[in-house]
Amino acid sequence: MNEKLEFGIRAVVIGICATAVMDLWTASLTRFFGVRATDWAMVGRWVGHFKDGQFVHDKISQASPVHNERALGWFVHYAIGIVFAALLLTIFGLDWARRPTVVPALIFGIVTVAAPFIILQPGMGSGIAASKMPNPTTARLRSVTAHTVFGIGLYVSALLSTLLIK
Repeated sequence: MNEKLEFGIRAVVIGICATAVMDLWTASLTRFFGVRATDWAMVGRWVGHFKDGQFVHDKISQASPVHNERALGWFVHYAIGIVFAALLLTIFGLDWARRPTVVPALIFGIVTVAAPFIILQPGMGSGIAASKMPNPTTARLRSVTAHTVFGIGLYVSALLSTLLIK
């Protein structure tokens, strides 16, 4: 298999699986501890307004709904996971993916929390690093924890990819 194809396949497999690990973590918190999960419809609504040139909202829940916003939100969520996996592979290379180690994946996962802190949350009206949320510290800790789990998911998914992709 040529390296470009291998890179693409690994990025998709690792990104989807790592995102699923993060989602399973969140679903467990919701089920067992009543922690409110991200409403991906609101992410879809936010992205859906991009076509109108609106990238920042005062409160995304008050913005007009967009067609299929929940599906769009979930699609964007997994697409971002794939992009993050591709960035990880760009930085650490296919050799890392062929023989994954936990530290690069974990550090990279934690670093990805910058995206919601400086792009998603401000764009949706929650402020930088959830500063406008009712309890910003809790929101920040949840984000950091979720992205740490995403990092673990990157590692586990890379291990899985070594079994699937030769």
